Amino acid sequence: MSLGFSVEALLPDARVSGPLRMGLVRLDEGRWLDPEPDLAARAAGFDAHPESVMVLPEAEAGIAELADLLGVKGGLETCARSVWEDLCVMVQDAPGQPFRLGAGAVAFPTDWRLSEKIGRPLHQVHEPIHGYAEQLASGVDKFMNGLQSFNIFGRTNAFVVASDDLRYMPAAAPEQRFAHVTADNAGETLFVRCEREALRRLPKSRAIVFTIGIYRRPLCQLSDAAVARIAQSVDGFAGGELERRAGPHYAAALTAYAARRAQAKAA
Repeated sequence: MSLGFSVEALLPDARVSGPLRMGLVRLDEGRWLDPEPDLAARAAGFDAHPESVMVLPEAEAGIAELADLLGVKGGLETCARSVWEDLCVMVQDAPGQPFRLGAGAVAFPTDWRLSEKIGRPLHQVHEPIHGYAEQLASGVDKFMNGLQSFNIFGRTNAFVVASDDLRYMPAAAPEQRFAHVTADNAGETLFVRCEREALRRLPKSRAIVFTIGIYRRPLCQLSDAAVARIAQSVDGFAGGELERRAGPHYAAALTAYAARRAQAKAA
């Protein structure tokens, strides 16, 4: 199985219900990074937000190895400007110890700040995620420790937002962000935002590169099947997670819109 490079292609593998899970699939080398990156958008993102790049000394060896892998000369920002994906470098103080976020070049964050995560172990990086500590933390740590450099694994996250901004850092409260969304205009005002994530270990430094590619589309540009799938998240996520995703503020509009699409298809 391989993950695609669009919302439509990624949604079938995105989790929209049930407990937290890693949901990893194995990727071929040629499916690691987007083959058609918009490098102008990447440059604009980093130019506008220089704070999007942070590097701790212990990540330097991994960054040098990553630059060689990508065929570029320079540091982490140069690497991240050469691909579509944001790049995070996870480092380990000693075998068996928790991985920490040693460096990041994140032009297109989804409501998180690199400055608040840098240097922290994985379980602290994921603290805002409802149920992560109980359901996923130990499994993620075990996977990271056992990851081999000849494997690449990927997964997909999907969110419903009221913006198609590549850099999604909303300042307004959820009730304000979604106040304009109705069942009648949901097709144009609600967007599915997918994070295409991948993990690979670098053989020499033993650092792990975590890549995040952002893809977004309004509901009206998605297939009936894709709309129906994302609508499952309204009832599929537990209360705490749905709240974190601001679900109660768009749930009625999304559900009604998806029902109308289904009715129109059946007619």
